[in-house]
Amino acid sequence: MDIFTKCSEYTEARIAQAAGLYPFFLPLEDTEGTEVVIDGRRILMIGSNNYLGLTTDPRVRQASIDAVHRYGTSCTGSRFLNGTLRLHKELEARLADFVAKESALVFSTGYQVNLGVISGLVERDDVVVCDKDDHASIVDGCMLALGEMRRFAHNDLEHLERVLKGIDSKSGTMVVVDGVYSMGGDLAPLPEMIPILKKYGARLMVDDAHSLGVMGGGRGTAAHFGVTGDVDLIMGTFSKSFASLGGFIAGAEDVIHYIQHHARSLIFSASMPASNVAAVLAALDIMEAEPERVQRLWQVTERMRAGLKALGFDMGPSVTPIIPIIVGDRERTLIAWKMCFEAGLYTNPVFAPAVPPDRGLLRTSYMATHTDDQIDRALNILGEVGRELGLIA
Repeated sequence: MDIFTKCSEYTEARIAQAAGLYPFFLPLEDTEGTEVVIDGRRILMIGSNNYLGLTTDPRVRQASIDAVHRYGTSCTGSRFLNGTLRLHKELEARLADFVAKESALVFSTGYQVNLGVISGLVERDDVVVCDKDDHASIVDGCMLALGEMRRFAHNDLEHLERVLKGIDSKSGTMVVVDGVYSMGGDLAPLPEMIPILKKYGARLMVDDAHSLGVMGGGRGTAAHFGVTGDVDLIMGTFSKSFASLGGFIAGAEDVIHYIQHHARSLIFSASMPASNVAAVLAALDIMEAEPERVQRLWQVTERMRAGLKALGFDMGPSVTPIIPIIVGDRERTLIAWKMCFEAGLYTNPVFAPAVPPDRGLLRTSYMATHTDDQIDRALNILGEVGRELGLIA
């Protein structure tokens, strides 16, 4: 059998494209953060992870431009060999201080952080335990590891304890969870989870991709709960609040040193270009100097949440700027997305297998730079779509 046969037989996406219900890979002609231009139309964006609105901040832009002028467009090598700039080391020191850990290590993408850290640490006879709602990069890191992967039901602490109890005490164990879950917008219950992990000698890694710049004054989920000292590894990405591309892991110095010499996704990938590093440093400067940005993000979030609640939408367990709007099956979700899009509102449709078959949703997320008028406009459009589809009365 020709290995490419499956490619010609795959028709699901083409059928959606022909029906005008294909929501993916839409090219943005221009973006101002809260609004984008697609096919010449200006559309209100409530589907971005640009939580603090820093991707278009002139200070971040200029820092990136200046770095290109000084260092060029690429490091042309891995961090392990010729691709480490003094700028990388400066960022690592700043990030370690920001999340209150001894040391940090920068990777070229957040995805590579999870691949490299998990597969580098979880060796044969070790066990990695993850939440069933963990991000795909965590799952892929677990699958790459030589050790065993086990999973527990989402935020189910009783199930977590049963899983940990069933692991041989001679095995090294690490639990990996998202701090903020990217689809539901809910939090990992770290304060209740940590005593269970300590009971069984398990280490804890928290993926704070959607939490940095958002929770704990911007310093993440552990800071939000006041348990930073009990979280062994904090992972973060730069493609969201930090307005760039890349990621990092932070923890004890000896652990980071080990990862530095065993994470294949770090050793065998080109390092972050100086322009991306400089953008993160500029964003970090702003986050530390202007805490009111995080405060504004929460004002926008609560205004939107209150409006959606008043309309009668089902938002699931969200307590963050990620607010899902539960729609139903796949077809209804795509129709809801299309109606919003045609009305000038950008959302992200999510359906099975990412969520249960009857829990398709529109994933919405908010920025500190959204205006009150924009939020009211979004609520008006969602209200009209919701009533037409029978999602609300």
